[in-house]
Amino acid sequence: MAGQFHLADLFETVARTVPDRIAMIGSSGRHTFAELSERADRLAAGLAAHGVGRGSAVGLYLHNGPAYLEAFIAACKLGAVPYNVNYRYRADELRYLFANADSEAIIHGAEFASIVREVRGEVPTLKVTVAVEDGSGTDIAGSVPYADLLAHEPGGPWPRSEADYLLCYTGGTTGMPKGVMWPHRAFVFACAGGAGYFNPHGPLTAPQDIESRARDGYPLKMFPLAPLMHMAAMWAVWSALLNGVTIILDESRAFDAEHIFDVAEREGANMIQFVGDAMATPLRDALRANPGRWDLSRVVNLGSGGAVFSQHLKDDLKALVPSASITDGLGSSETGMSGMAEKSEEGVMRLPANANQQVVVDGKRLAQVGETGLIARTGNTPIGYYGDPVKTAETFVTIDGTLWAVSGDAGRLDDDGMITVFGRGSTCINTGGEKVFPEEVEEVLRTHPCVFDAVVAGQSDERWGERVIGVVSRRAGAAEPAFEEIKAYLTQRLAGYKVPKALVWVNEVKRSPAGKQDYRWAKDVAATAQ
Repeated sequence: MAGQFHLADLFETVARTVPDRIAMIGSSGRHTFAELSERADRLAAGLAAHGVGRGSAVGLYLHNGPAYLEAFIAACKLGAVPYNVNYRYRADELRYLFANADSEAIIHGAEFASIVREVRGEVPTLKVTVAVEDGSGTDIAGSVPYADLLAHEPGGPWPRSEADYLLCYTGGTTGMPKGVMWPHRAFVFACAGGAGYFNPHGPLTAPQDIESRARDGYPLKMFPLAPLMHMAAMWAVWSALLNGVTIILDESRAFDAEHIFDVAEREGANMIQFVGDAMATPLRDALRANPGRWDLSRVVNLGSGGAVFSQHLKDDLKALVPSASITDGLGSSETGMSGMAEKSEEGVMRLPANANQQVVVDGKRLAQVGETGLIARTGNTPIGYYGDPVKTAETFVTIDGTLWAVSGDAGRLDDDGMITVFGRGSTCINTGGEKVFPEEVEEVLRTHPCVFDAVVAGQSDERWGERVIGVVSRRAGAAEPAFEEIKAYLTQRLAGYKVPKALVWVNEVKRSPAGKQDYRWAKDVAATAQ
């Protein structure tokens, strides 16, 4: 029985409580909870044989697949520190990340073996690299085969504490990635819902409650579409696993909406989780293009988190999948889940203000009604950025004796006890003294019938400080509309100072593998606008 709020303790109790229930379904196989726990035990023993132990940083340089979950759980069992690695990173980015984390182990797809060999000598803390067979036929010399570690006899239990932590590396869209340190206890409640989302009992009040959460959880299957290296996907996965909910994994290398619905229908997915408009748009388009192709009557939820999910897409998906509720969660690497969004007449959404969630002004005080600042949370929070006391002091601030984790999301405290969310404060455009949040403009741009995707950035301007510029891609088969047509369309829906002064048409709007905007790229492209 779990004696502490530690992911390994809690997961092991779930596995003992519902051993024969399917924990994970993927194209490469499926495992029960008991099998998943045993495989993680074997992997942990194999890592321990190479000197990996409590406090060791273990990088997960993998595409979606069973190995990602097994390795994450194994690291937790050891009391080690699993962290996410963006598989699109190149050598210099990986050198920075592996060194920044003081990595002792890297578990990587075989396809990445050559780049791992290139950088491993520059990571002095590294003890072992482990290659997961992926059918690529790549030479994995220098790395231990994953299968060899799985051949170890199950080990443990290993010493661990709920104060052990995970590292959640931010995407680095506005700066170098930073490792957010999440203690297990804080992660369980702030990111995984306290194991209370999918059963009638609500969040845990004591560690031993996990038995009832697994035993009495609703018999559901969750299909997270984002790469597991995006922490919003891992939040969803852990909120499900701690309730004995089955995870369906998409192991394909590219996002294919029709394939997603084929899998959802075949496996009986009940919840499909994605990241914002970048995924919602092709999902909506696939349903429109293939009326009646899929029986999605078992889908009870279509949920987004981690990026803007536009209202027009919510409405469209609800009409196309009437059995599903549509949810939109907001959170950040530094705060965990902030709550489910409500529709807003201005900004991009609204969230509740409460004792644990407020707006902080200038990093020094809580906002008064009507003031705008950054959304912050207290209670179950990270303990800082790994190895970066300066950034930690900027983001994790003490106000009147209480520690607050301050997100990058700008919001206004309203007089009805809600917060109007405008977007990322770091990407805000200042044009003639007026503040423009890109997300609001992007959402409206994407409603134009000729626009498939959009990102908005500022261009330096002598008169206004910055001009608002739209970087847009065209919907397949659509002609490129004249700028004046787009401008007239936006003027009917936005204040004049928010309307882009120019558009740059691109073949594809650059995004992260999880669908997040790349604002550094967008600003470079916007600089070319005439």
